Amino acid sequence: MISGTISSLQQLRIIFMGTPEFAVASLDALVKAGGNVVAVVTAPDKPAGRGLKLSESAVKKYAAEQGLHLLQPEKLRDPGFIAELETLKADVQVVVAFRMLPEMVWNMPRLGTINLHGSLLPQYRGAAPINWAVINGEKETGVTTFKLQHEIDTGNILLQESFPIGPDDTAGDVHDRMKTIGASLLVKTIQQLAEGTLQDHPQQAPAGGLKHAPKLFTETCRIQWDLPAEHIYNLVRGLAPFPGALSSLDGKILKVFACAKEIVSHHDTPGTVNSDGKSFLKFACADGYIHILDMQLEGKKRMLVADFLRGYRLGGK
Repeated sequence: MISGTISSLQQLRIIFMGTPEFAVASLDALVKAGGNVVAVVTAPDKPAGRGLKLSESAVKKYAAEQGLHLLQPEKLRDPGFIAELETLKADVQVVVAFRMLPEMVWNMPRLGTINLHGSLLPQYRGAAPINWAVINGEKETGVTTFKLQHEIDTGNILLQESFPIGPDDTAGDVHDRMKTIGASLLVKTIQQLAEGTLQDHPQQAPAGGLKHAPKLFTETCRIQWDLPAEHIYNLVRGLAPFPGALSSLDGKILKVFACAKEIVSHHDTPGTVNSDGKSFLKFACADGYIHILDMQLEGKKRMLVADFLRGYRLGGK
């Protein structure tokens, strides 16, 4: 057994794999805890914007600032990439918001590969756990560290930590809290792994069944106005700030980033638009109205509803 928290982290050779800003918090926490990060693997630079200028991932920018050894393979099975991983002789690999790894990669380190997942596994396995937890109106979520194995998100659980989802929290709110909580849990996991005190256990399916978190598609984001207000409200929260819930207004695509619900009896057909042309814009739903607060109409900038109505005439009048 290796003893001593900081010295233990320094003795383990760690390869970190991640791409978006969410992963930066975990990498930063490992670095600040004294982790011996021998390499960082992230996505290749990609053309972005009107000028198609190459854009670097958030993880690459952080790694470059810290002077960490950086790898950006186009393909994870590339012989050159595999050979370089072998020369690094990592004790453990850490994966946070990265792509699916082939077995030849995740099975390489002597202590395996550890993934940080944004849910309380086995619930919400998949690509969008934060979004789906909010969309489904969950009151609690959490983070899990687990060992990678063949089937995605099914490996033995190492550590977990839960935290509440507020009734008005968006996916963005949960994301921002989760990245900090997850970073702390990841460091704790690596510390215990280094000390030899970490115990894993198989995932157990809950009695009520599993809820999944598949990738978000355009159809997922479409608001169905014949559903109850609470359902629509949760959908909007779960898709904010990205990619945004979708509807239409005057034949144009409408993105909704924030809304309020009004539960009231009415005789309007679901989807009917009501507005005073100045301060409110609301859509009828099954048991009331959804008031649009923050929006973006196709061809226009994102804005608050009052600002939008100030320069727009509903129905093209």
